[in-house]
Amino acid sequence: MQKLLFEQERNMVQPFKTQLLKWIGNKQRFAHEIVSYFPAHFKTYYEPFLGSGAVLATLAPRRAVASDLFPPLIEIWQTLHKSPETLKKWYTDRWNTLVNGNKIREYERIKASYNKSPNGADLLFLCRTCYGGVVRFRKEDGYMSTPCGIHHPISPKEFSKRVDMWHSRTSGASFHTADYRDMMGNAKAGDIIYCDPPYMHSQGILYGAQDFDLCELLDMIAQCKKKGVFVALSIDGKKKSGKQVCELPIPYGLFEQEVYVNCGASMLKRFQMEGKILYDHHVSDRLLLTY
Repeated sequence: MQKLLFEQERNMVQPFKTQLLKWIGNKQRFAHEIVSYFPAHFKTYYEPFLGSGAVLATLAPRRAVASDLFPPLIEIWQTLHKSPETLKKWYTDRWNTLVNGNKIREYERIKASYNKSPNGADLLFLCRTCYGGVVRFRKEDGYMSTPCGIHHPISPKEFSKRVDMWHSRTSGASFHTADYRDMMGNAKAGDIIYCDPPYMHSQGILYGAQDFDLCELLDMIAQCKKKGVFVALSIDGKKKSGKQVCELPIPYGLFEQEVYVNCGASMLKRFQMEGKILYDHHVSDRLLLTY
C-alpha cells in the first residue's frame, strides 16, 4: 500500500531553468515544483511523454527510462546521450546557414528538408527558431507548418554549454521511441512514472496528440498503481478554454492527492495572439498523485 505524500519525505531539488528544446507544454520553469511532490526514494524513474525533458533534467535521476512516440524527437535525445558533439554540430551548421543568408529563406529551406524526411537534426534547430517555439503538425501527414520566429536563435557557443549541462543531467537515462503503454507496463513496484500527456483542450497541434485517448492512459495508471508503482500525472487544471474551465474524466479513487502548479501564461495562447503577454490567460496545471 502506497503511503500518502505527507507521510513521506519529499524530493526537493534546485530549480534548473536552462532549456535545451523549446516545446509546447514545456515545464522547465516549474519542473522543480513538480519534482517536489515526488517521493524522495524510488527505484527507476519513467517518463513516457518525454517532450522537452524538463522534469527529467531537473530531477537528474540515477536510473531513468524516457520515451516518446515521436521518432525525430527521440533521435535528438539519443544523440545527446551517445554523441553530444554531434548534437552541437547539427545546431551549429544550421545556425551558420541561417545567420549568413536570408533568414526566412534559410529557415524555410530547413523546414522543407524536415518535411521531406523528418529527422532530429532539422527538428532540433526548427524548435529553437520557429515562431514562439510552437512546433505544430498537420494531423493528416505530420507536416510541420510553424513559420520562422522574430527572435534571433541562441549562438552555437551558448547552445554547446546547454548540451554539456543536459548531457550530464540525463546521463542516467535510456531513451526509446515507444508507446507509453509499453513503457509504463515495464515499471515495477517502487518505481515512479511521471506522465505529461498532450492536453485535451489546448495541445491538439502536437505530434500524435490528435489520436491520444486520456481514458486509456487513466486505465494504464490504474494498472500501475495496483502493482505498487508511484504515478504522477500533469493534466489540465484550472485552465480556461475561452471562459470555460476544462473538465476531465478522472475516475473516483484513482488518485490520492491533487495539487496545482502555477505555470504562468499559456504558451499556445500567446502564439495565437501574436506574441502579446497575456495576464488573463494563465495556466494552473493539476498534478494528480496515486500516492
